[in-house]
Amino acid sequence: MSNSQFLLDGEVAVITGSGSGIGEGTAHVLANAGARVVLAGRRAEAIERVAADIRAAGGQAISVATDVTVDEDVERLMQAGVDEWGQLDILINNAGGSPLQAPLIDLPREEWDATLALNLTAVWNCTRIAAKHMKEGGRVVNVSSVAADRIVPGSGHYSAAKRGVNSLTESFAFELAPKIRVNAVLPGLVPTEVSMKALQLTEADLPAFAKTLKIPAGRLGTPEDLGNAILYFVSPASSWVTGECISISGGGNLAGSI
Repeated sequence: MSNSQFLLDGEVAVITGSGSGIGEGTAHVLANAGARVVLAGRRAEAIERVAADIRAAGGQAISVATDVTVDEDVERLMQAGVDEWGQLDILINNAGGSPLQAPLIDLPREEWDATLALNLTAVWNCTRIAAKHMKEGGRVVNVSSVAADRIVPGSGHYSAAKRGVNSLTESFAFELAPKIRVNAVLPGLVPTEVSMKALQLTEADLPAFAKTLKIPAGRLGTPEDLGNAILYFVSPASSWVTGECISISGGGNLAGSI
């Protein structure tokens, strides 16, 4: 297999939640592989900063301020790539997270609803709308979480949403085949703005926290780690892979870490 199996020259990829963290890392990885990227997020200045960095490095990128829980925003986002470059080939459903940890019995109803809307309903909505624009060979990658497969105290609402994402991944893979492939990555702990807020961690806390997790790979994950895994799922190298939900956690699932 040659390196050409991992090139995305001329393809158009929409990446939600790409103003920071895993979304930002994935945007850079896909752009470096030749994709033209459409960056989406609620913070216009953040996604435009990432787009400007990609353009400065010689890539092609546009930013579209988007709330993925708003139908009109999602429709406009998917159309943006088509309007700019005439096509839509790849969707990365990365937007998500929940800043609040609480036992389910104490969880405010509005936080339950908000978590499901952002982490589950938006994945369904973005995928169904993007699929209308994709031709044969389209690809979708959902960013789920290892929390979908284990108990994370205080995050039952988030775990439930992400388990739903895994189910959606399998259902969409079946329903959209063979036109579109759909897979999911389940990140372990990657220190992002959202995850650190939820766990009440600071940068200074990370070395000691990483040791407590006993991750076999010996370190926490990075946005680029996830971006490289996502690149595999959207590249020709994975052309016979669909409906899979794969943990990308440094072996953290073996140690029972979150």
